[in-house]
Amino acid sequence: MERLWSPWRMEYVSSVHGPESGRCVFCDLVDGDDGTRILALEDLAFVTLAEYPYNPGHLLVLPRRHTGEFEDVTAEEHAAMTALVQRSLAALREEMAPHGFNLGMNLGRIAGAGIPEHLHWHVVPRWNGDSNAMTVIGETRVLPELLEQTFARLRPRFDP
Repeated sequence: MERLWSPWRMEYVSSVHGPESGRCVFCDLVDGDDGTRILALEDLAFVTLAEYPYNPGHLLVLPRRHTGEFEDVTAEEHAAMTALVQRSLAALREEMAPHGFNLGMNLGRIAGAGIPEHLHWHVVPRWNGDSNAMTVIGETRVLPELLEQTFARLRPRFDP
């Protein structure tokens, strides 16, 4: 088995946001954002950079209200999230010029949700060649841009 050392993940896996903590990383993010992750914060929904992105520009669109059940989302929350997905796509197109997108939601841990207690849409920009030999053969994702750089590029695109 190959190993890729990623010591920065230790903060996450050992944080107060672990599954047994009873706390929600997304709710805590809204309550204590330091201005480096949330791109748009509205009454019913928000957009944030994924802390562990699949690709540069990987965004999450979430309801502000804590729920892990899609059926519990109100029509107003759904509309707010959909509008933010549209804004996210536009911002990413304008700033990063991806060739396409993956847009999706994993509902439940068995379906791949890493944080199933607070549902969220993934908006992942894709480029031709973004899955190279390192990803396919080495099963390792290489990200060419730091989160701070991605945030600085995208934040102005979310200004009203």
